Amino acid sequence: MNRPERVSPVATPGAPHGPEPGALAQAVGAAFDDHGPLSQAAEGFRLRDGQTRLALALARVIEQGGVLVAEAATGVGKTFAYLVPALLSGERVLLSTATKTLQDQLFGRDLPRLARALGLPVSMALLKGRASYLCLHRLEMAHQTGVSSAPGVRQQLSKIERWSKITRSGDLAELPDLDERSPVIPLVTSTRENCLGADCPQFRACHVQLARRQAMAADVVVINHHLFFADLAIRESGMAELLPSVRVAVFDEAHQLNETGIQFLGQQLASGQLLDFARDLLAAGLRQARGLCDWQALASAVEVATRELRLAAGAGRAAGRLRWLEAVPEGVDAAAWPPALRQLHQALADAAAALATVSELAPDFVRLHQRALLLAQRAERFGQPCEPALVRWVDVGASLRLVESPLDIADTVRTRLLAGPQDDGRARAWAFVSATLGDDERLSWFTEPCGLQDAEVLRIGSPFDYARQAALYVPTHIARPADPAHSADVARLAGDAAARLGGRTMVLTTTLRALRRIGELLGERFGAGADIEVLMQGSLPKRVLVERFRAGGSAGRPGCVLVASASFWEGVDLPGQALQLVVIDKLPFPPPGDPLVEARCRRLQAQGRSAFADHSVPEAAVALKQGAGRLIRRESDRGVLVVCDTRLVQMGYGRRLLAALPPMRRLPSPQAFEAALDELVAEDATKTIAAGA
Repeated sequence: MNRPERVSPVATPGAPHGPEPGALAQAVGAAFDDHGPLSQAAEGFRLRDGQTRLALALARVIEQGGVLVAEAATGVGKTFAYLVPALLSGERVLLSTATKTLQDQLFGRDLPRLARALGLPVSMALLKGRASYLCLHRLEMAHQTGVSSAPGVRQQLSKIERWSKITRSGDLAELPDLDERSPVIPLVTSTRENCLGADCPQFRACHVQLARRQAMAADVVVINHHLFFADLAIRESGMAELLPSVRVAVFDEAHQLNETGIQFLGQQLASGQLLDFARDLLAAGLRQARGLCDWQALASAVEVATRELRLAAGAGRAAGRLRWLEAVPEGVDAAAWPPALRQLHQALADAAAALATVSELAPDFVRLHQRALLLAQRAERFGQPCEPALVRWVDVGASLRLVESPLDIADTVRTRLLAGPQDDGRARAWAFVSATLGDDERLSWFTEPCGLQDAEVLRIGSPFDYARQAALYVPTHIARPADPAHSADVARLAGDAAARLGGRTMVLTTTLRALRRIGELLGERFGAGADIEVLMQGSLPKRVLVERFRAGGSAGRPGCVLVASASFWEGVDLPGQALQLVVIDKLPFPPPGDPLVEARCRRLQAQGRSAFADHSVPEAAVALKQGAGRLIRRESDRGVLVVCDTRLVQMGYGRRLLAALPPMRRLPSPQAFEAALDELVAEDATKTIAAGA
């Protein structure tokens, strides 16, 4: 990579004595000047003190090496703040973000725009996990095995096959009509277990291998947290070769790191994995070794054992997590569970033995043999006692998932991430950035579980004028959160407000039960003939829901109410008049019955600390900040936040949660709330008239 020309340090009259800022800091400062190159890169760019502070802090860490943890509130412009010093540094840079959508945004929009504005000839690469890329071999197998005859599958496979002949990247994101939940995706993508590697007949054309080669040659590589931790756990994605050559690593949306990391640093055994293995075993056996083994019986044995394990967990059990503190999960039949696990282990061992006899016939059998051994090993592990430092549970739902996990990623970060210099001996620069990382000065909610207590911590507030732009209303006349009537009260309040605003309302719930109840009640209120359309999470893919909400609803229905939970609390950007009211049904405390939450609380109590004050309240504060952050996204936005939980103003810990929210003005009564809504309507009418004129 060609390093940019550095700006020579210049002495400032009257400045305090001491070392002059480094060349990188000088170049960064010049880039963020009112008349600097960034004014060409961002429409409406203006100098923001917080953005410049963050950029200069990262420049210093890049020059000196070290770790920076930065919370940059909404409106700071954190993306440009970390991209500019990273690009100007001339170093190899790794950028990791939370989702594939954000990856695409960085790679397709932000990075090219900045590189052009800064005049830097930077080579860039986008690297995702295997499940994002078309596997040409698996696509061919899907046709040969007859799976394409399933209803709806044939049409999608045909579309993918036509696209496969013109795509260069093989990234399934190029197919906007392909639902990320589509059952076709596992049929045309590879996993670590079923990939044939160099033995694959399509290896030279492999899209995964091409993406990895491009990443190894690029100056800037954009990945996601899932890929990063998958590699730390199994050293399979190609990152093992990439990371040692990178000196600057930036993790955006870093608040997701801990929960993402523990998914990969433990052990999992899922019914989906087992059934996929059985399907692949049968397909490969019948296609390449018919008659040499009873493939139908072997695959059927794995399928039956998987179903028996699911039945042992409770066939009619509602979805949720089961504690697993003893020999069997809580509430599970102690007489049925161990035999079911042993039956599964035996079925996998039998499959492995059969595959070993034909492994020389085709590469498919080598990989299937390895998969069988790995799955058998995990089945055996879950039949043994759990190690004291780990927590174990069972996820029960449409499928079954056995999980064993560390409580956090602290040890992994300290020993495997931050330890050691770059290959050339220079200290690496690590930056962890997000809009929400905690509710105290040290950002302990993030730094403790991530092993970053010794990092430099920077907190930058939002430049938005929240007292003018937004208001907070906590209704005290509705039922308490534990009351069965609470969801109906929330639906009534949200419906009244949405009718007043003409839609423009998002209801965020803390549980799926509340989502369904509130969504049903609002759907009944705004029927087919109403001007307001009610959208519910799960009814359509997230991307489609957000686009429809942003557009104001479908044809003939100019307003929208979106009822959502989970992933909609963050990462949803709806600026302008599209969203003017956010209603949160309850304070988002972590679920008390969750085995991972309970294990973390037990550890705090063993240390003599308060589980509620040191875990539950900080978790709620961060989640509340994320939900509230959906409301105001630009300097011109106006809106109202409603938290339908009287504990926020009646309990002592409510003060801590209120302090975590942006400094919005408070609405003291229902009349003040209605007046604030009417004011929004009047302002919108004025803007519409002005735009028409």
